Amino acid sequence: MTPMTGAAGLQVSRNVFVPEGELEERFVRSGGPGGQNVNKVSTAVELRFDVEASPSLSPEVKARLRKLAGTRLTNDGILVLRAERFRTQERNRADARMRLLDLLKRALIAPRKRRPTRPTRASRERRLQSKERRGRTKALRRAPPKD
Repeated sequence: MTPMTGAAGLQVSRNVFVPEGELEERFVRSGGPGGQNVNKVSTAVELRFDVEASPSLSPEVKARLRKLAGTRLTNDGILVLRAERFRTQERNRADARMRLLDLLKRALIAPRKRRPTRPTRASRERRLQSKERRGRTKALRRAPPKD
């Protein structure tokens, strides 16, 4: 599965498009098993996206993306995604872009406002009755008072 790439970039939603110029890719050596191949070929991809400098995202989306990115975000506001799951550059590149696309789509979703609610009268009464019942049960467990 390849990410939704437009003419040159990522099409995140109908209104949000990240141009190719905002993405920086570096190919580095991958860790783990793989024999000689792993020591010779740089198949892992390090995808960098400057969240702070991106004109493609609104300030609200940037704030949500910073929160979602967690430790993948540097102090300079650059999101770094490392993909080394596959043995080829092309698949790792597609994987990194898919992960970035997923993060961006999740950041676009604004959380719903919480509507404060109050407990109903009946639920308050049920709560008090259950507390009373529990108290009576515990009172029966106590030793009888000494004369």
